[in-house]
Amino acid sequence: MRQEAGKQPASVPAIMAPPPGRDNPLTRSVAGLIGVGFLAVMLLACLGSLPWTLGSSGREGEIGLPRYNQGEAREGRLPPWWWPVGKDRARRLNEGVPEAVAAEIAARHGADAEDVRARTSGSAAEELRAHWPRYWLGSDVLGRSVLVRSLSGGAISLGIGLSAALLSVLIGTLYGVVSGYAGGRVDGVMMRIVDVLYGLPYILLVVLLAVAVDALVERRVASRVESLSKERAAYVERGLSGFDAERRQDKALVRRVEQEALERIGTGELSAGRRNAVNVVTLLVAIGGVSWLTMARVIRGQVLSLKEQPFIEAARAMGAGWGRIFGRHLLPNLLGPIIVYATLTVPQAILQESFLSFLGIGVKPPLPSWGNLAAEGLVQLNPYESHWWLLFFPCLLLGLTLLALNFVGEGLREAFDPKRGRR
Repeated sequence: MRQEAGKQPASVPAIMAPPPGRDNPLTRSVAGLIGVGFLAVMLLACLGSLPWTLGSSGREGEIGLPRYNQGEAREGRLPPWWWPVGKDRARRLNEGVPEAVAAEIAARHGADAEDVRARTSGSAAEELRAHWPRYWLGSDVLGRSVLVRSLSGGAISLGIGLSAALLSVLIGTLYGVVSGYAGGRVDGVMMRIVDVLYGLPYILLVVLLAVAVDALVERRVASRVESLSKERAAYVERGLSGFDAERRQDKALVRRVEQEALERIGTGELSAGRRNAVNVVTLLVAIGGVSWLTMARVIRGQVLSLKEQPFIEAARAMGAGWGRIFGRHLLPNLLGPIIVYATLTVPQAILQESFLSFLGIGVKPPLPSWGNLAAEGLVQLNPYESHWWLLFFPCLLLGLTLLALNFVGEGLREAFDPKRGRR
């Protein structure tokens, strides 16, 4: 039908589309949220229980020993309590029942205590089973709880990983900012240094640095021990100089003066706690000292792009110094890459610590870490009787933690990249 002259055609009503939903960048990655939840549980379990695992139970014979190092040899290599056991292992578990309890059960059944311990079925065996030593994740060779050692080892591995990542972020950020902002020959020289370090094997650098720092500590301790030994000898000589020749030959007097010198001056030897602390700090410095190369390159590229922006030029024109430009303009724009790469550096640092501890270079026993726990469990695998729990649980916790950290890193990358948001 023709339209009447002078009339406009009727407009088609616009289709009102629903308003677009807001995209929360923190919830873009489901895997990242799962990783955050798992890491929160691990940090709470490992770091939250650290005061307890490092403390002493106060039991007789174990006073002063931390819980991660407490155990009874007769309860060594016991499986988790929920794992089915055969007759031979059931007899071993019967041996772990206290003598008073076994005697009471034997008296109720009119049998000898040794005869009752040898039983693996029947009512007496069921009563003994209720008093078996119970370990949620089993026990190691010395009867120490694998659960307690895994928790304390996880706290040490996570602590070293987080601290080493923080150290590498600080070094890499400062190095990259200076290189990118300075530009020219300074930038060229600094980046060639990074290229040279990149060309060297990463593990070799960490091992060499760890061994070198450990050797320096040993040399320092040996020098201090020798110096204090001379001081003690001089103290004893001065203490005996006030007596006549006959009294100087008195062994009781000499021992008393030597003991006094030892109490006042000391030996210079590192205690077990300080030695463990030195080993952990050495490993932390070794890992963090060579993990900053990627961070430096990323930050340098960001700074090269940012320093040509108009707001940086305006800040320079207003007379702002380098420190103000870095703190007010560069750092806020670098937080995204820093957070993402820091999250990706943590699993790398934890893996390096575990690998070095597995080789015997990192955390030294009896101080646990996931790496040396795996090394201790590996030697317990054999074709005759495999104590699988000693290797399985430390490796499981390590693998799940590394997987969760990578999920978190990927989630943060999506959160800080608007192009990767959901459509």
